[in-house]
Formats: sequence, structure tokens, C-alpha cells
Amino acid sequence: MKYLLSFSLFSVLAFFSLQSCAQSDKSKRPSPPASVTQKVGAATITINYSQPSLKGRTIGKDLEPKEGQVWRTGANEATVFETDKDILVEGKSLPAGKYALFTLVKGEEWTIIFNKTWNQWGAFKYKEADDALRVTVKAVRQDPVEEKMTFRIAANGTVSLLWADIKVDFTVK
Repeated sequence: MKYLLSFSLFSVLAFFSLQSCAQSDKSKRPSPPASVTQKVGAATITINYSQPSLKGRTIGKDLEPKEGQVWRTGANEATVFETDKDILVEGKSLPAGKYALFTLVKGEEWTIIFNKTWNQWGAFKYKEADDALRVTVKAVRQDPVEEKMTFRIAANGTVSLLWADIKVDFTVK
């Protein structure tokens, strides 16, 4: 009886341990993790994000970003923008470090937000007081449509956010 109780307890603990390990495999999420890194001048820029997919939905209506609402610029945890050197974003200074990358959409105008609280889930605890930098850029239409949200960083310092028929660029130097 003592062995049966010990075996049962061990089995339950093993089951829950395996369940918690399985949930930490982020590649199995509907919006899987992605990363892009590029050297721009002396700085190395890295963006870690999760890639939401359109799946027949419409941006602004069925899924984010929605007009006037701060968006985590991806899915799951907040997107992390990291630079190992001080840089200029759209001509404005951003110190070396890690930042949560948020966006705020107002028509064709997108505000790119670099927030000091980089380790957070979504935009639920976003605080404007923690913003390190905000820059405003224009969105343009692109073709073909990008099913999965994607970031690209060119060696010349152009950072592009591509999703659906939207392309948003900002410059880093």
C-alpha cells in the first residue's frame, strides 16, 4: 500500500512537470516566436517577437492593431527591441538597452514606442510614463500581402514591419 501511494504521488508530480515543460515550448504557440538581428553601423539591433497570422481576419477590425489603442507589435509577450550601442531612431536618441516595442495607430500615421519595461506580457501593463522614446512614421500599402507579421532590418538601418498589406518603416543610425 505504501508503495502504491508513493507511485501514485510520483506519477501525478511527473504528469504536472511534463505539462509545465510542454507549455514552455513557445514554438508550438499559434503565434510562434521569431527574431531578426542586423549590424547597423557599430550597433547590433535585435528584435524578438511573436508572429501573429491573419488567418482570414482583418487588421483593425478582427485583430490588432486597432485605431487609437497601444499594441504590443506582435503577439504573446511584448516585442523586445535591443541595441548594444546608443542609436538614433528617426533622428532621435535612444540609449543602448532593451525596450518593449509598442505601436499606436492613427490612420496612416503610426507612433513607434520604445518602452523601458521590456519584460512584460502584451500591453496590459503598459505605462506611457515608462516610454524612453516615441517616433511617428507613415504606413504604406504593400503587395503581396504578408500572412505572418514580420520584421526586417536592412544593413542601411531601415527597420520594416510588414503585415497584411501594411508596411511601416523607421530608420536607425
